[in-house]
Amino acid sequence: MRSPIASLLLISTFLTASLAGQVTASPKQTHTNNSKALVIAHRGASGYLPEHSLAAKALAYGMGADYIEQDVVMSKDNALLVLHDPYLDRVTNVAVLFPGRAREDGRYYAIDFTLAEIKQLEMTEIFERQDGMPKQKYPERFPIWKSSFKVSTLAEELELIQGLNQSTGKNIGIYPEIKAPALHRAAGKDISLAVLKELKKFGYSKASDKVFLQCFDADELQRINAKLMPKLGMDLKLVQLIAMTEWGETLRNNAMGLKPEPYNYDWMMKPGAAQEIAKYAEGIGPWFPMLVDRKTGQPNHMVQEAQQAGLLVHPYTFRADKGQIPSPFKNFEEYLAYFYSVVGVDGVFTDFPDRAVRVRDSL
Repeated sequence: MRSPIASLLLISTFLTASLAGQVTASPKQTHTNNSKALVIAHRGASGYLPEHSLAAKALAYGMGADYIEQDVVMSKDNALLVLHDPYLDRVTNVAVLFPGRAREDGRYYAIDFTLAEIKQLEMTEIFERQDGMPKQKYPERFPIWKSSFKVSTLAEELELIQGLNQSTGKNIGIYPEIKAPALHRAAGKDISLAVLKELKKFGYSKASDKVFLQCFDADELQRINAKLMPKLGMDLKLVQLIAMTEWGETLRNNAMGLKPEPYNYDWMMKPGAAQEIAKYAEGIGPWFPMLVDRKTGQPNHMVQEAQQAGLLVHPYTFRADKGQIPSPFKNFEEYLAYFYSVVGVDGVFTDFPDRAVRVRDSL
């Protein structure tokens, strides 16, 4: 999940005008289930260690997260990888070890590499290329190219979490996301079916199990709900992720079957949408500014309507990095408390699970 820099302008405007001096919740607005709100470790404790590294997952576990997220893509030989993007070049040294293997768009896609090749790569903190040189996206986080981290498989991560559950006596849940199902389908790979089979293999098959399965692709979630899970005898909790249409998070063919166009998410933010989503999912995962009126700074209809429809609301992504805290909040804790107590969300995706746990438990 992502929040592009261009879209961050929304974050600084949706609250500034009327929330200054009004951050404290009124009794009418206060959510009464703060102690039950979930802390979901976004790509692990990614504010402290490289995202989706097993080290970041172990740290998130120790920090008290309720659920730990896994983004899942596939390799050329059908291995399920825990990687945020379908490409490798933003977190590994793939361009150095395998020069010339990029596609026309300049990206190195995981689906073009075998698991054995991917295991040769060093993984690091997120970086972007500037004048041909890697530049760390979040400069205050774990330094790039320090220590040693590897891309892991979904099985390796599930073994880690289940092993920790056994050794600690806890029952921390998992929150996998099926990434880019259309991209995989174009390559002849049914990533959704593969993920479901892997989850079932590890004992995740019932609605009562500690797992949420999320995806931005509404068509794919409906397919999972209506066809794949019944076929496999599974009944997992599904979460519809909601993006801004212009991000191009999900592509689908237009009516004439021509060049794929961005899926239009606008309907999911309109009154009445929750009832439709509740037909195939148990929750929604919106970008957090979607839940607040940009003019008044107050919660809009989305949380209340979703909860009335029986849906959980788990917005993304709460970051404590410089420039990521919207005004008029003084700090990360005040910012989180507002969404817990005033907006009334049922959980949050955060790169800083320790701080989110402390705020949640203090309310």
